[in-house]
Amino acid sequence: MAPDRPAPTGWSPFDGRRANADPVLVVKLDNTTYAQPHAGLTKADLVYIEEVEYGITRLAAVFSSHIPRRIGPVRSARITDIDLLAQYDRPAFGYSGAQRRLLPALKAAPFYDVSPYTGGSGYTRDNRRRAPYNLYVNGETALDRAPKASPAHDIGFVFDTALPPGGLLAKTAEMEWGYGKAGFRYDATSGLYGVSLNGRQARAEESNDGQRAATVVIQSVKQTPSAYFDKGGGNTPHAETIGTGTALVLRDGQVFRTTWSRPTRQDGTTFTRADGSLMPFKPGQVWIVLLDKKRKAVVKPLTRPRTIVASPTASAAPSVAPPQGTAAASTPVASASPTAQ
Repeated sequence: MAPDRPAPTGWSPFDGRRANADPVLVVKLDNTTYAQPHAGLTKADLVYIEEVEYGITRLAAVFSSHIPRRIGPVRSARITDIDLLAQYDRPAFGYSGAQRRLLPALKAAPFYDVSPYTGGSGYTRDNRRRAPYNLYVNGETALDRAPKASPAHDIGFVFDTALPPGGLLAKTAEMEWGYGKAGFRYDATSGLYGVSLNGRQARAEESNDGQRAATVVIQSVKQTPSAYFDKGGGNTPHAETIGTGTALVLRDGQVFRTTWSRPTRQDGTTFTRADGSLMPFKPGQVWIVLLDKKRKAVVKPLTRPRTIVASPTASAAPSVAPPQGTAAASTPVASASPTAQ
């Protein structure tokens, strides 16, 4: 049984914005070109990207502050989801199905199964979209099926509107798998990162702005083959989210190197800076990329921010100091997979 944790009082522990301690719903979403535009995803508190078979990816969207009535397209669960969801105590979990051999493990996992396996209530097919990219779930109905789902609680994140010192400029970040891609581009006007998936802007049914993130975490994880294969023989990798490793945290156009730690399945995940302080996320939607530590994220430009130097005379205009050194300026590639601490 997970230890008792205090419920938040007026602020979401998932995205740092005002919210009630409402139940948690996690929904598994497709992440191929045919999934666009996503429905309800802009209302998620945080979003995970995880690798599945053949080097494609899926999304796990965590909802609590806002529960959309249309979320999708919904797709199937994977072995990585079991450990990942455990830090939310016992959330409701919506997904379209799973490999037959995985079903017993899902049944034993600590979440409330609100998939079509346990009842079709809340799920509909959108005939305007082609199968299997046309299954949607009403989040409110899904939560009604799990009246005892755990409320939002502390999972290790801290938030602050103030940008901490010590970051490097990071306007873009890109990751690539066998057949999948994810990218984030900083927009100084909004203060957010625009999300691209598989080489295209990630669109949203409910917003012309598409998907945007306040904080992006590239979490380096150990990834190994699992005992599960799809019908075509493709192996499902297992990303280990329990333990420790390194992570890059992007916010406000800068990147920070951190160490992530999650001692047990019941614990949340903390992100710590070199000085021992917790890395503050920017309030707003968080995207976490679970990236095999054998892969690298390309982050640019990785230069030190310019600093404003006060003028020695009252009449002179302030000057801008030159960059104080660069990190791999000619080939700005940041590894998200250094040796685990």
